[in-house]
Amino acid sequence: MVKIGNTFSASGKKALLCGSGELGKEVAIELARYGVEVIACDKYKNAPAMHIAQSSHVFSMLDAKTLREVIVKEKPDYIIPEIEAIATPELVKLEKEGFNVIPTAHATLLTMNREGIRRLAAEELGLPTSKYVFADTEEEFKAAVEKIGCPCVVKPVMSSSGHGQSVIHDESEIDSAWHISQEGGRSGEGRVIVEGFVKFDYEITLLTVRHSAGTTFLEPVGHHQVDGDYRESWQPQAMSPAAIAKAKDIAGKITAALGGYGIFGVEMFVCGDDVIFSEVSPRPHDTGMVTMISQDLSEFALHARAILGLPIPEVRFFGPSASKAIVVEGNTDRYEFENLDEVLSEPGVQIRLFGKPEIRGHRRVGVLLATDKTVELALAKVERAYKKLSVKVY
Repeated sequence: MVKIGNTFSASGKKALLCGSGELGKEVAIELARYGVEVIACDKYKNAPAMHIAQSSHVFSMLDAKTLREVIVKEKPDYIIPEIEAIATPELVKLEKEGFNVIPTAHATLLTMNREGIRRLAAEELGLPTSKYVFADTEEEFKAAVEKIGCPCVVKPVMSSSGHGQSVIHDESEIDSAWHISQEGGRSGEGRVIVEGFVKFDYEITLLTVRHSAGTTFLEPVGHHQVDGDYRESWQPQAMSPAAIAKAKDIAGKITAALGGYGIFGVEMFVCGDDVIFSEVSPRPHDTGMVTMISQDLSEFALHARAILGLPIPEVRFFGPSASKAIVVEGNTDRYEFENLDEVLSEPGVQIRLFGKPEIRGHRRVGVLLATDKTVELALAKVERAYKKLSVKVY
């Protein structure tokens, strides 16, 4: 029997977010619907989830000492990682002391580091993956590129939203790829993974929910990335029955190995009927923002429900839908969205503005959503809305 007391009472529930970006903001909203008190933590003030949370703390999630101090002080019922760069070994210790890490501290430890999850998938579970080599130094990196061959993909073992990621097409790009990887890693470490380039027809995110009543697979999400950073996603991605079956098998195995309750974003490459595992995130996925318009329960609502130990008997899919990230370039703490009346003038269009306090370089500050009779029409609709939008950077 699941019980939730009234907010701020002795019987109330408390959740602490490790990372409070736009994904954490939606999770906070969904938890608030159940009366759960939310504490938002991030390395900068006024992060999106802090707009929703009842309280917040500003510190680096890689600061193990402060992370422990905050958790011990707050005594949350649920510790919910939202970003990759966290002092995960400390979470493992805290879990052993009785704290509840979502989905588990072990899952967080493995997936926040590309090495841990790749070795689990390929070497322990025997799932199909691309060829790969890990490297710590520039010399090892160059040897790894030679072994894998060109083209190949380079990623820091800890990064997000495409930071530090690049593709090496020929030898002339090796040096720049190494420097990009060192500047983009979020953990401050130099270790990288060099992956063989996979020829694929398309890539998907199969959102998979582990909950008290079992495991639920959502309609596959197709997506387009630029330098590893999500730009558009759509649902459903058309797949053959054989490919869907293989994707569900891969997602089921990797999420079962990680354990715990919550939503997982399982990324895979698809070529015909063949499916290759890429990565998995034990939390809501940026490409899954399309579910805010495509389903009765978004990935965030499903995550909250699973975390609280509640069953998910059904997820109603409304129909073909699309999302498009609003990415802005600049260096400012003041920007303004213009022409919103025109953006939302067409039926079936929605927008979410994240409220990020500043832009440094390029940053995702919102997302456009659309639904229509087909995926192609939904993508065209969200593109029209995007072209109508103007973002003034001061």
